[in-house]
Amino acid sequence: MRILLFLATNLAVILIASITLSVLGVDHYLSGTGLNLQSLLIFCAVFGFAGSFISLFMSKFMAKMATKTQIIQQPRTAEERWLLETVAELSQKAGIKMPEVGIFPAQQSNAFATGWNKNDALVAVSAGLMQRFRPEEIKAVLAHEIGHVANGDMVTLALIQGVVNTFVMFFARIAAYAVDSFLKRGESQGGHGIGYFITVFVFEIIFGILASIIVSWFSRKREYRADEAGALLASPAAMIAALQRLKAEQGIPDQMPDQLMAFGINSHLKQGLMELFSTHPPLDDRIAALQRFGR
Repeated sequence: MRILLFLATNLAVILIASITLSVLGVDHYLSGTGLNLQSLLIFCAVFGFAGSFISLFMSKFMAKMATKTQIIQQPRTAEERWLLETVAELSQKAGIKMPEVGIFPAQQSNAFATGWNKNDALVAVSAGLMQRFRPEEIKAVLAHEIGHVANGDMVTLALIQGVVNTFVMFFARIAAYAVDSFLKRGESQGGHGIGYFITVFVFEIIFGILASIIVSWFSRKREYRADEAGALLASPAAMIAALQRLKAEQGIPDQMPDQLMAFGINSHLKQGLMELFSTHPPLDDRIAALQRFGR
């Protein structure tokens, strides 16, 4: 199902982008005289932002499918009723519309928020978190996720990803054109050789890896703001206690799908150079920041 959803999303991107490019008349940025940089930039922007925003608009649906989240329509237990009432209270404090609330079947303590705007969001917690966390700690985790929604983090991340996608595609094609021109120097035949298409692919991988560092940096900054929101909406002591409990449980295998990791409250710490690609700061740093914030 996840593979089918991935293919469907990419097909939608291709169809929408192709139609848009044809309307704008910029579907051909390569000519016999060289690159048309204006057409190339528009081409890359359409594809770069199309993928990012289609993913954003489909984020709730994809999240439900990937995590098997069960949405609470009518509470069946006192625990589910408390969960709905707590999210409603926090949403009102944050000034946003009540999001959908769900529980997903994972033993690791985690939670995530997603949605295309702050008044059409989803907040979900793992079964493991509901089983092991105290009520005040669960409330702090929910407040953290409501903070993500109220801050518009999903939309901001989609915009940043769209800009990054655009420039990765743009500079990859400029670099590929330069390499292709160098390899074909002295040849009289027109057109662009296989070297161009291979080099586009290689440079997109290289620039994409470098661009991921920028997106991950923003994601880490975003976590500190969501922690502060959790402290304000719940309490600093409860937010610190929740992060300390997450730290104590770091040995439990992570079951959160990779595509939702940036929106969870918890993430496995990466070491060394890989720390640059981490979507979350170390829990010790987040706890220390909250301790300073609460003074």
